[in-house]
Parts: sequence; C-alpha cells; structure tokens
Amino acid sequence: MQDELLRRQQVIDRARSELEALEPLYEQVAHGRGQDRATDALASAGVVHSVLNEAAGRCAEEVLTIQPGGGRDPGKLQDALSRDLDMLRRGVRMRTLYQHTARGSLPTRLHVEQVSKAGAVIRTTDELPDKMIIFDGELAVLPDRTTLDGNGALLVREPSMLAFLMRTFEMIWSSSSPFAADATGYENVSSQLQRTIIRLLATGAKDEVVARRVGLSVRTCRRHIAEIMESLGADSRFQAGVLAEKNQLTPQHDSPQH
Repeated sequence: MQDELLRRQQVIDRARSELEALEPLYEQVAHGRGQDRATDALASAGVVHSVLNEAAGRCAEEVLTIQPGGGRDPGKLQDALSRDLDMLRRGVRMRTLYQHTARGSLPTRLHVEQVSKAGAVIRTTDELPDKMIIFDGELAVLPDRTTLDGNGALLVREPSMLAFLMRTFEMIWSSSSPFAADATGYENVSSQLQRTIIRLLATGAKDEVVARRVGLSVRTCRRHIAEIMESLGADSRFQAGVLAEKNQLTPQHDSPQH
C-alpha cells in the first residue's frame, strides 16, 4: 500500500510539473491571438513567477505596484531587482506603494535606493489593501487567497475591473509620503504610524490584527503599543484608543504628501 501511494504521488507530481511548464506558453499564445479571458487563476508560485517575468518583458509604458506587509523578503527583492531595472532601462514608468513600516527594513531601503536611482518613484502609507501589480493598465496580478498554500495569483484583464483597481491605486498614492532612498527608519512618518495604531486600538482590535494591518511583527507592534499606552497614561489597549480619540489624536486621514 505504501509503494502504491508513493507511485501515485510521483504520477501527480509529474503531471503538476508538466502543467506548470505549459501554463506560461498558454498565456503567451492567448495574448498573441487576442483571446485573453477576463480572469485567469494561477495555482503555483513557479507559474506566477514565469507570468510576472513575461508581463514585465512586454510592459512598455507603466507598472503600478502595491507591496503591503512592511519590509520585503531579501530573496524576493533580489529576484525582482533585475526585472524592475530592465523595465526602467526601457523607459517604463514605475510607481510603487509600501507601508510606512517598510522604512525600517534595510534590504527594502537598499532596493528602493537602487530602483529610485534608475527612475522609479516610491511612496509609503499607513495601510494597504493587498498586493497588486498592474502592467500598462492592461493586466493586473492579484493574490489568489483560495489556494491552499497562498502562493497562487489571479490575472485580471477586464477593462472595468482594471479601471477600478487603477483608481484605487491613485487614491492611495495621492495621500502617501515619498520614500526617500537616503532616509533612515521611520523618519517623517513615525507620527502617522502611531496614529494608525491608536485608531486601530480604539476599535478594540487585538495586537495580532493591529500588527498585520500596519505591517509589523507582533513583538514590535506590542512595543509601540506599550509606548503609546505609557504616553497616554492608559491601563489597557482599549482605553488608550478611547483616550486618543477624546484627545483627537486619531484623524481619519493625513494630509496628502506631494
């Protein structure tokens, strides 16, 4: 029985590898014939990587990116660097949104410095909805949260959906803060970050939820919360949020940064 299970697993693995190898070819043929579907689901990280490289290679005008979650993984940054620099050298405009907490990540700052020198424009904000990449206003790559491992992606080509996603990007962009390549830490955005944490505390959100929303580790977020509580003289997280609201420390929106 164990031998039979092993044999079947090997057959499944081979079939999955063959399908993953064919999917980028399908994308290329479909694009060339102008028969792209409104949406497509990609199930594996390998296929997503191939499609991203292909889309970046075809991109001619502008790429818009949202990268939530604070500092990015150094390996993924290194993988994206050559792709980004290649687009920038071809004259593609590049705008990217990070969360304020990405400023505390040295690998992210180094990446921002490199792409900024090549012409990219990077900004940060307190919260971001989810990861998104839009190529030339024609193709959006979104995370597919229905996959078991969370590594899948959804390709969107439908014009009305793309227009909505681009308007969402522009709304966030207009109120975000420039990410200077030579800035260190949370310079110029620390007060915005604290106000966001306070606002979330006022809703009764748990530490884990607050940390995820602002792109911090739970440990670092709890350190910020402790500092906020001490400064407000609060005995609990919820009380800190209430006191902050009473003192008008939780504005709904910060002033736009241009």
